[in-house]
Amino acid sequence: MLKSIAFHILKGGVGKTSLSGNVAFNLSKSKKTILVDCDIQANSSNWFLFESPKYELVNVLQGAIELDKAIVKITDNFYILPTKKNDSELKVYAETKLFQEPFIFEDLNQEFHKLGFEYAIYDLSPSISQLERCILLAMNEAITPISPEFFGFDGIELFYNELQKINKSYRKNIKHNKIILNLINESFATHNQYLEAIKTMKNYNVFFIKQDRNIADSQKNHKTIFEYSPKSKVIAELNRITESILGS
Repeated sequence: MLKSIAFHILKGGVGKTSLSGNVAFNLSKSKKTILVDCDIQANSSNWFLFESPKYELVNVLQGAIELDKAIVKITDNFYILPTKKNDSELKVYAETKLFQEPFIFEDLNQEFHKLGFEYAIYDLSPSISQLERCILLAMNEAITPISPEFFGFDGIELFYNELQKINKSYRKNIKHNKIILNLINESFATHNQYLEAIKTMKNYNVFFIKQDRNIADSQKNHKTIFEYSPKSKVIAELNRITESILGS
């Protein structure tokens, strides 16, 4: 059965795209996995694709193209459903049509399952519009990345509250017990303070990703950190996140 997971928080600049893309690739080592780019900035698509895709997510949602024609294969077991940068119709569709089809991402997940996918990893924009709510409605799990700063902790609370509204309104039980503290530099005293503070959050499994310039460099080269820098200091923790997902 397909498992659908969203990486989301109501804050930008936390490394959400880099985490979702690297974890999706890591999952694909053992499970057929698709990364779904739901952000109109199209960062995931620009990362993994060398040129603008012919078709994109919104074309599938609109029924203009069959799903299998829009999916792009990256490696043997790793695929992406892309979004186009700048000229995507996704924002207009979300603002004008999506309210009529609140369960369309559940339908999309069913189509992924028919194509043999075992995991669908959704990369969302840092907002909570109708688009993000409809995506979250179709998720088995939401994972929250944050950065080591005060407003990151605020973002956890805001996202938790929004998720509870969705669970209550639609009688869902979207799992939310993983937080990734990203971009840590242990030479900064404030980072260490937030590191200690987040360890006290007993209701969450907490993961810690250190700063590594190779992550940004790998994206410029259209590669994951696993391919670009196999000895990176973040690999072990990315493996731990992946194992936690596989075990849940």
